[in-house]
Amino acid sequence: MSIEVGSKLQGKVTGITNFGAFVELPGGSTGLVHISEVADNYVKDINDHLKVGDQVEVKVLNVEKDGKIGLSIKKAVDRPEKPARSERSDSKPYSQRPRHGRTNDHRNSRPENFEAKMAKFLKDSEDRLSSLKRNTESKRGGRGARRG
Repeated sequence: MSIEVGSKLQGKVTGITNFGAFVELPGGSTGLVHISEVADNYVKDINDHLKVGDQVEVKVLNVEKDGKIGLSIKKAVDRPEKPARSERSDSKPYSQRPRHGRTNDHRNSRPENFEAKMAKFLKDSEDRLSSLKRNTESKRGGRGARRG
């Protein structure tokens, strides 16, 4: 039996590692279900979900040239598809949705331009730095420090 990408097969768990589970497929070939493909939620310990000897339905994700077969348990489960973006109740494009009470008016009314903000930042930074230098030099008796 040839194994094709996308096909769903029944298999038996033959081994468990910390990174996934080996599943024997019909025809005697073995594939790996990576730990991230076991369940929809986060799987910390694969032993909480699978045991050696379990019968599982798997979907073939890939078949490498060297014979390695990638499998998924979570993608083998049929579930209804999520609604497309156009079917959402809020159908505005993301860039046009209001963000936390703001409107698009904030883009047009700029109180300060970049240069003004940068000049203010540099002045504040220089003031803090000179104040810091004054305080540390007077404490350690550095050169030029005032003694009182």
